[in-house]
Order: sequence, then structure tokens, then C-alpha cells
Amino acid sequence: MADVRVADTDDLAAVMKIERAAHAYPWSEKIMLRYLQKKDAVWILEEDNQHLAHAVVSLVLDEAELLMITVAPEFQRRGFGKQLLSMMMNKLQAAGATCLFLEVRASNTPAILLYEGLGFAETGRRRGYYPTPSGREDALLFSIELID
Repeated sequence: MADVRVADTDDLAAVMKIERAAHAYPWSEKIMLRYLQKKDAVWILEEDNQHLAHAVVSLVLDEAELLMITVAPEFQRRGFGKQLLSMMMNKLQAAGATCLFLEVRASNTPAILLYEGLGFAETGRRRGYYPTPSGREDALLFSIELID
């Protein structure tokens, strides 16, 4: 069973390695470092000291936003994203969050199925939000209430 822990600046290289492998448009090191320096913003899922996935979240008052969740390509489609996101939802709820928001590329069917499977509902669309090799792509907005 994998464990989740808070990441810190020492995790920057490992996080960026996975970001670059998993995304055509990864975050920059500068942006990731900024989140790694924030308290409880970046979480890592690992098993036997191997980094499987990570998530970046923002919590303001009682509203949380999932800014990113990334599973290492070699570990995708094995339930690690679901495991990490479920753990994050529990931790955010314990920290006082009553809702969690996120956005996802409209073409990212595996992620959309993950979010819907956990109870998220689509709440909107941002047209032309994400870059693509041939132009722009819409972002779908999802949310879930975290109250019992």
C-alpha cells in the first residue's frame, strides 16, 4: 500500500522528472518550487521510497483547489491517482475544506473518468484555456462537496 506525505524543496528534482515525462506542457521549476515552499501544498504518493504520483493543492478558507495531479507514466492506470486524490480529499476535509474545485483538459478522458468516479460533477467550461500543438483546448471545471 502506498503512503502519502507532504513534499518539500528536496523533492523538486523528482517532481519535475515526472512532470516532464507526463505532460506536454509541464509547470516550470520556478512555479513548482514556489508551491513546494508553501506549507501543505504539494503531496507525494510513494511506495517503497518510489515516487508514484504527486498533487498540488491550494486551500483558502474553506475552499480547496486541485491545481495538479500527476502520476508517473509507468504507473498510470493502476489506481494511484485515485488513491492520492482520495487521500487528499480526506486531508482537505480534515483541514476545514467544504468543497474542492479543479479543471481538466476536455480531452483528458482518463482524468475525467477518475473525477466523476469519485463523485465530482462538471460545473463549467473555460473555452480555449489550455495550449495544444495546434491551438487551444477547453478546460472543464469540476467540483465536489467535502462535507459529510
